[in-house]
Amino acid sequence: MRKGFSAAILFWVAGTALAAGPDISILARTCNNCHGVNGVSAGMSMPSIGGLPRHYLADVMKQWKYDERGAATMNRIVKGLTDDEINGLADYFSRQPWVPSHQPVGSALMKKGKAVIFENCEDCHGATGNDPDEDAPRINGQWAKYMELELEKYREEEFSMPHRKMKKTVRRMKPAELPAAAHYFGAQGK
Repeated sequence: MRKGFSAAILFWVAGTALAAGPDISILARTCNNCHGVNGVSAGMSMPSIGGLPRHYLADVMKQWKYDERGAATMNRIVKGLTDDEINGLADYFSRQPWVPSHQPVGSALMKKGKAVIFENCEDCHGATGNDPDEDAPRINGQWAKYMELELEKYREEEFSMPHRKMKKTVRRMKPAELPAAAHYFGAQGK
């Protein structure tokens, strides 16, 4: 009787663990090499992803998976993930704290960047990048180099970037305004 009860408990525990799915933190560790531990990137051309909105992270990864968004490597990396795994990763990283990277900028570039932001970016990302619309990520303290590279992608006709409003806005901007905007947002703290 006692063996039967123990077996039933073991079966219930194993079934519960299987129903809960794989531990997503193990899969999330594969992202550490590029995006840093807990999604805090140490590389200037790699974005921090910890603390970004869940729906934003899931949408972007699915856009790469289904070739709706261009990237150098991410399309190949997320192809092997299921949509459930993508949703799990998005949930995991959205629960991490957002950690802005300290990037000092000269006063002239800050002044120019502030003017560019006011004219082009503030409506969706907020004045300092920490108060975005629902479908936009926070970008205060995001790596300026990364943001500059992303803005260049939006300017390229042959580069697939699905966000229509972002594409129209960036293509309207002058080339010299892109680094000003990126460095202004990159220099913002919390």
